[in-house]
Amino acid sequence: MASKSSARLAALTVAAVCSAASTVVLTSPAHADAVRVHDIQGTTRTSPYAGRQVTDVAGIVTGVRGYGSSRGFWIQDPQPDADPATSEGVFVFTSSTPKVAVGDAVTVSGTVSEYVPGGTSSGNQSLTEITRPTVTVVSTGNAVPAAAVVSARSVPRAYAPAGDPAAGGSVNALPLRPATYALDYYESLEGMNVQVADARVVGASDPYTELWVTVKPWENANRRGGTVYGTYDSQNTGRLQIQSLGKPADFPDANVGDTLAGATTGPLDYNQYGGYTLVAGGIGTLRSGGLERETTREQARDELAVATYNVENLDPSDDTFDAHAAAIVHNLSSPDIVSLEEIQDDNGATDDGTVAAGRTVGKLIDAIVAAGGPRYDWRSIDPADGEDGGQPGGNIRQAFLFNPERVSFTDRSGGDATTATGVTKVRGKAALTLSPGRVDPANPAWADSRKPLAGEFVFDGRTVFVIANHFNSKGGDQGLTAQYQPPARSSETQRHLQAEAVNTFVKEILGAQKNADVIALGDINDFEFSGTTRILEDDGALWSAVKSLPRSERYSYVYQGNSQVLDQILVSPSIRHGGHLSYDSVHINAEFHDQISDHDPQVLRFRP
Repeated sequence: MASKSSARLAALTVAAVCSAASTVVLTSPAHADAVRVHDIQGTTRTSPYAGRQVTDVAGIVTGVRGYGSSRGFWIQDPQPDADPATSEGVFVFTSSTPKVAVGDAVTVSGTVSEYVPGGTSSGNQSLTEITRPTVTVVSTGNAVPAAAVVSARSVPRAYAPAGDPAAGGSVNALPLRPATYALDYYESLEGMNVQVADARVVGASDPYTELWVTVKPWENANRRGGTVYGTYDSQNTGRLQIQSLGKPADFPDANVGDTLAGATTGPLDYNQYGGYTLVAGGIGTLRSGGLERETTREQARDELAVATYNVENLDPSDDTFDAHAAAIVHNLSSPDIVSLEEIQDDNGATDDGTVAAGRTVGKLIDAIVAAGGPRYDWRSIDPADGEDGGQPGGNIRQAFLFNPERVSFTDRSGGDATTATGVTKVRGKAALTLSPGRVDPANPAWADSRKPLAGEFVFDGRTVFVIANHFNSKGGDQGLTAQYQPPARSSETQRHLQAEAVNTFVKEILGAQKNADVIALGDINDFEFSGTTRILEDDGALWSAVKSLPRSERYSYVYQGNSQVLDQILVSPSIRHGGHLSYDSVHINAEFHDQISDHDPQVLRFRP
């Protein structure tokens, strides 16, 4: 995929500029008399006034956003009605820097719109706005309405209602039940001044002045302060995104397990990067949780250590080689075999036909030696230019590093971008026809996606087959806060086909040698409880070894405050039942604001 920075900055730039294309007009434009904010918000997710003109809507300014492309301000009616389903706040989209200040009493005339962040194709909920406004300041220096306290007590346990089948699964028209569902509760506060207190951080600060907190610190908690996403029904209702209305330089550098001590207060917004978001005019004081990067133990002499590590679009121009090398040597204790994902070609995103990655891998190997580690050897196969997805021009691929003092690689020539390796028998044992070789590269399952890399290794006289994977990403899936409940996961269709292809290949190896040691590992881009993993495990050919960990320790990635599994190491029955398996998800990246990759590496140790 494209780098997170470039993709995100581009999206932020166009978010509000494209609002006309992303606005849902639900009724014919018509003039209406002056109304109150709660009338505009109504008792469902979409305004009964959408598409209509409103006049002299009164409120107190609670927040001003004078930067970015979504400029405007929030107002709140200081005289609420008695209906908990109707919000008393609304965003006024000005497009230019607003000429109001917090505490101004204003009247606003304009058009009510339902803006869908990310566009209607995203499946996101809409944000009720007043657009093309005429604003009159009535007075200044008024008290801001007291913030609604979002707490463990106020947020319901159930996440969202099931969508209306007659509306394609949308919840938009369903009456809000804020005492029953968390998403309904947050919607009932849309645009209002809200507050969280002493909230624990469950998603580290990112470059866009965002972090995630939970108001339910016990909810699926792990020992490092995060919140684990362990099933499709464990959405974790206490999570809330925090952004800043202040200067980016004032935003805290927070890690998972830290706390925003005291009150964090501001309007409740909704955006395409996480749904309901507290846009804070005041942020609590950062209190460190003392989180430290983990180090796994060194393998014993008779143990084979195999790791997977997504190094996030690594190319020779990056400044992270020394940090990655230190992580491999010190935090991973120099595994015998390392499957690397997202190794880019030798000139990174420059799109000039270059596909070789010798400079990229060589620079990492040299850095590992400088960090005190072994001089790894390596094997990979260059992809066909532009055929494996990822950042345009980058030609990402998987690569094997291996320590030749501990492991030997069985080379069988002929592997290339389009030629499939197969399985044969040599003296009664399974063997690859090409090593390294690609698994079924012509299969449509791998269209615009990374093809698996298979290699045959020997450790202590025992052959071990390793298949390095980087499955199709989750791009295009609807978010947990989508208007469609449950949200659609369209990207998993391709991953299911990919899992089937890998499972079939593993069965071919086991068909040739029932007790073969086979490892399929990498960035699977899916959960240990997912359909993708079940297909990989079909008929017992493989088993995801992350499931040997306690449920609270199963995660390699943190997304929107949910600690979750994307990286996996799956093993054949001989390894699973050999009695000497040790697994570690080594948390060095995903929970930290200064991460060098967004993935945590995984390490498997066993005795072949």
